[in-house]
Amino acid sequence: MTLPLIAILRGILPEEARDVAEVLIGAGITRIEVPLNSPDALRSINTMSKAFSAVAEIGAGTVLTLDEVQSVADAGASFVVSPNCEPAIIERTRALGLGSFPGVFTASECFSALRSGATALKIFPANVMRPEGLSALRAVLPAGAEMYPVGGIGPDDFAAWRRAGATGFGLGSSLFKPGFSLDRIADEAARSVAAWQSSADPT
Repeated sequence: MTLPLIAILRGILPEEARDVAEVLIGAGITRIEVPLNSPDALRSINTMSKAFSAVAEIGAGTVLTLDEVQSVADAGASFVVSPNCEPAIIERTRALGLGSFPGVFTASECFSALRSGATALKIFPANVMRPEGLSALRAVLPAGAEMYPVGGIGPDDFAAWRRAGATGFGLGSSLFKPGFSLDRIADEAARSVAAWQSSADPT
């Protein structure tokens, strides 16, 4: 079963992409995002997609234009993440058969994203909204809307956010930073998976 945890590898280098992805997948995190403002991000995406598309979902983050949507699709990405809610980006992403995770913060942005066909909502920046804000959004959004807080989230925060209605999480600096060793990435990934499993019943 794929866990609803997305590893955000901002700053990863193409030459380390395969090894890092292998470590994450081995720990149980099988959704991996490479932000486009990473060095040669498309090559990293392509490398990981070719190696692991049968067992993992490889996506692109910080996708801001229609041309970028096409480029990441061509590189083998299976989902697109943006920091903002742009209906044209969502619609083009879905037309290409990719998952769409637009960044939202307000109720208006959430509803706009869902109307445009978003697969799930990236709540960003989550450390500003806090769980109380997510709980308020949950009260008005469709029950089936998937919501992924991103920004300042770590394993210690999972239970509180899940009580507020989080579906999953995007994990950045708590999981990966340039310079982290493979052992450290493996340890952080294992900690995140264990925290997710232990918060399965947040009531």
